[in-house]
Amino acid sequence: MTYAFDPELAAVIPMLPNVDASDLDAVRASTESMLALIAPVGDPPVDVRDLEVPGPDGAPDVRLRIFSPRGRTEAPVPAIYDIHGGGFILGSVDIDDQANTRFCEELGVVVVSVEYRLAPEDPFPAGLEDCYAGLVWVRAHADELGIDAARIAVHGISAGGGLAAALALLCRDRGGPELVFQYLGVPEVDDRLATQSMTEFVDTPLWNRPNAIVSWDSYLGAGRRGGTGVSEYAAPARATDLRGLPPAYVSAMEFDPLRDESVAYALALVAAGVSVELHLFPGTFHGSGLVATAEVSKRESAEAVAVLRKALRL
Repeated sequence: MTYAFDPELAAVIPMLPNVDASDLDAVRASTESMLALIAPVGDPPVDVRDLEVPGPDGAPDVRLRIFSPRGRTEAPVPAIYDIHGGGFILGSVDIDDQANTRFCEELGVVVVSVEYRLAPEDPFPAGLEDCYAGLVWVRAHADELGIDAARIAVHGISAGGGLAAALALLCRDRGGPELVFQYLGVPEVDDRLATQSMTEFVDTPLWNRPNAIVSWDSYLGAGRRGGTGVSEYAAPARATDLRGLPPAYVSAMEFDPLRDESVAYALALVAAGVSVELHLFPGTFHGSGLVATAEVSKRESAEAVAVLRKALRL
C-alpha cells in the first residue's frame, strides 16, 4: 500500500529496522542493539538511580528507575510515572531514558519509570500488576522521593499508553493512588483489531497489523484476542464506564494501525465527561518520533513537554 508520509520522514524510512514481532528473539535483540546505538554519552544532567520495590503478592520485585532534578529545593515537586512501550513483548526502562531525562530536566519534576514483566512469558495481568505495585510504592514513599503526591501523572507510549490507560482505570476502581493526568501516546487499547486503520495498515513501518496480532496473542494468550471475556484492564477500549478518570492527552499518527483506536478512546473519554486533548499528527507513522530531526517530530516532542507542564501545574 502507498502512504502519503511526511517527506522528511519518508526519506528515513529505508534506514529504519524491520520489526517482525513473529520472531521475538530476533526483534528483542534488534531492539537492544538499537538502544545501545542511541544511548546518551556522558553523565546525565539529572540524578538517576534504580530501585527494587515490592511487586504484586507472590510475584518478583519491581524495578523502578528514578530521575531527580539536580539542585532541587526542599519543596516537593510533581512526578511523572512512565510506562515504556514495546507491544507488551519488548523493551525495558532503557527505552525511555532520553525522554525521561528531558522531562526531569526541563520540567523540574521527578520521573519514575517502571520495569514490568513482558508477555508471552508473563501474560496479562502480570505487567499491569507490576505497574500498579510500582505506583503504590511511589505514592507511599512520596515524601522521601520529594514528590508532591497530589500531582502525579501517568505517561506511556504505544503499549505503554495502553498500560497507562489501564492503570488509570485500575486506580479508580481499586481506590488506589490518585492520578492527576494521563498522557496516552498512540495507545494500544483494543484487542479486537477491527478498525479501518488496523485492518488496512498491514505494511506500515515499525508497527503494523501482523505485529499487532502477535502483540495481543502474546499478552492475552492464544485464542483470546477479539473474543468474549477480555478484561477492560487488558484492553481499555472495552471499558463501558470511563467516568471519573483523570484528564487525558491522546496522540495518534496518521499511518499507524493504532490510529483509529486511539481516536475512539479519546472520544469515549470525552463522552464520559473526561477532559481530553486529542492530536493527530499528519504524515506520520507509529514511532516516527524516532526521526527526531523532522519538523513534525519536533512539534510532537515540544507538545509533550507543554502538555505535561500544564497538567502538572508548573
